[in-house]
Amino acid sequence: MRSFEDDPTLSELLPGDRQQQLLQLLQVLSGRPLVLSETPLTGAQAIEFNLETLGWLHCPEQPRVQQAAARLLEFVLFYVGKYRLAANLHHDSTEASFAELQRKHAALQESEARYKALAEQLQARVQEQVQVIEKTQQQLYETARLRAIGQLAAGVAHEINNPIGFIASNLRVAGDYLGELEQKLPADQGTAFLLEDFRALLSESASGTRRIETIVNDLKTFSNIDQADFVPCDLNGLLATTCHLLQTEGQALDIQLRPGTLPRLSGYPAKLSQAFYNVLDNSAKSLGEQGCILVSTRQLEDGTPEVVIEDNGCGISETDLPRVFDPFFTTRPVGSGTGLGLTVARDILIAHRGEVLLNSRQGVGTCVRLRFPRR
Repeated sequence: MRSFEDDPTLSELLPGDRQQQLLQLLQVLSGRPLVLSETPLTGAQAIEFNLETLGWLHCPEQPRVQQAAARLLEFVLFYVGKYRLAANLHHDSTEASFAELQRKHAALQESEARYKALAEQLQARVQEQVQVIEKTQQQLYETARLRAIGQLAAGVAHEINNPIGFIASNLRVAGDYLGELEQKLPADQGTAFLLEDFRALLSESASGTRRIETIVNDLKTFSNIDQADFVPCDLNGLLATTCHLLQTEGQALDIQLRPGTLPRLSGYPAKLSQAFYNVLDNSAKSLGEQGCILVSTRQLEDGTPEVVIEDNGCGISETDLPRVFDPFFTTRPVGSGTGLGLTVARDILIAHRGEVLLNSRQGVGTCVRLRFPRR
């Protein structure tokens, strides 16, 4: 609908079909034929609206009827114009209100988008802080464990090494004295049996002291006592030490070690031992009565050193496999595991620019490959 700020025409106030209907009604009322035109006619009566001429009404036979019909038509046009004006005002007001609502809606959408973006940024920061906290917890746990083992190894080395040295020395001297006693005692059957049994006892005691010395040395190697933080490492030696330590803790644990030729790797011996221990400990706890662990090392064709730890234990289900490296995730009963073993092992390998690859089938076993960077 056109705004009435400009002067309307007759056809804009009354469309053509409405003009014909109104003209027919006037003809019925007057009983005379009438002609309505937007162009001037000779003797016709002007039709005005707001002091503007819109058309002409002509009744050739009755001038008085022509004048009255023209005034009546102007009266009708006046109220038609008022209706159209009110309709236009309502339309303009509605459009303005709709435009205002659209503007407010756009402002609300923009505000919602800003708050949504802010919420996403806050959520990302929260997740980042949670990851930092979890990583810090892992590092604190690893540091505390290594410190505890280091303190234990230091205590063992201090409290046991000296007495074991005395015992070993005394056992050697006792063996020498036994040879002298043999020459001075009577050469009968009872004396020979007693001396032979005494030699066996001394041999077993010496073997026991050597085993204790080996365990203490393994603990020292494992906890990195008397070593620099970053040194060339013998992966095979660290693996052997870790396997011995684990066998000392476990009863009848079957670990088969098959070392290959590996170059020395610059790194942190204590942390590498910790990674090996975590993986081996997981394997050990997954074994059944007839289970075993196969530990092998090799150098791949491209020169990558690789440590492979395989077991025929219970394996890991497909649903749990994607989460095995998540911090604090464990399939063991409450109180039986921290859920940090593989997580710490992975982080240690990443710190050495390596990677951990894990394959497992439930009821078949698990294979963990620890790959280190090429020299």
